[in-house]
Amino acid sequence: MSHVRLGLAALAAAAAVTLAACGERPQTISYKQGTYQGKPDTPPYDAQFKGNRQEWENAIRTRNQAQNEYKRTN
Repeated sequence: MSHVRLGLAALAAAAAVTLAACGERPQTISYKQGTYQGKPDTPPYDAQFKGNRQEWENAIRTRNQAQNEYKRTN
């Protein structure tokens, strides 16, 4: 009796695995030539510096100079 249950359980598992592949949808892409389809990017200076690019560039330069070993030792 237990062999019959084991056989039925194996048959049910095999049927489930076989039928799982039937649910896959076709993957089609609608691409328009020359257009970017992804998420629009915001400039890196938009959030913290409220769109002020010059202030952002100055902050980057200052941070880079603080990490410059040659400038720190002289």
